[in-house]
Amino acid sequence: MNDRMLMTLSPDGETRTDFVCRPERAADARDAISSFVALLNPAPAAHVVQNLLLLVTELVTNALRHAGSVTSLRLTADRTGVHVRVADPSPAHPQDRTPDLTGRTGGFGWPMVQRLAQEVTVRGSADGGKIILATVLR
Repeated sequence: MNDRMLMTLSPDGETRTDFVCRPERAADARDAISSFVALLNPAPAAHVVQNLLLLVTELVTNALRHAGSVTSLRLTADRTGVHVRVADPSPAHPQDRTPDLTGRTGGFGWPMVQRLAQEVTVRGSADGGKIILATVLR
């Protein structure tokens, strides 16, 4: 998993922390979010970190399952929230499905993402895939 950390100064003078990687497994994404939040000051509350771990796990798992890969995972933090961007090669937007209580076909991930995030948007990307943007408040 190639990754890089960026520190930038926004136009309003606020420092932002950015982390970019390309996880091949959900466990790689969890490691990335754990490393990322460990560098944030002030550190997010424990429940925020747990929500981020679940959110990133679901987004990456869905991209791997339904699109075949994750083209990038970008994590950005500012004073108000942690912003997660997961890009994949499929143009198909996530669909709400009735959850399968037997566990065979899933259906729980997308609703969970929508509940964990303050805001979720899906947009097309220049390469023909999509980017899912989700924000978790700090």
